[in-house]
Amino acid sequence: MTLRRPSRFRAALLALSSPLLILLALGVLLQRQGTDRLPAVPALVIGCALLGTSWVRRRQRRAELLKALREERKPADPL
Repeated sequence: MTLRRPSRFRAALLALSSPLLILLALGVLLQRQGTDRLPAVPALVIGCALLGTSWVRRRQRRAELLKALREERKPADPL
């Protein structure tokens, strides 16, 4: 099974999905009153969790890349 990369439009849409979910949940929280606000809380939590997870993964990948680049630049030890 081969993995295909998503198109640019689809990749951009996926990148914006969690911030848009957060904005939607905040909009619902501002518009509704009392217990009607409750259904927006899971969307807000999920959107924040997705954004946080992607931030952590991005930092890990960048750290691994920097480590690999630094190891590649080290001069060879003479024998």
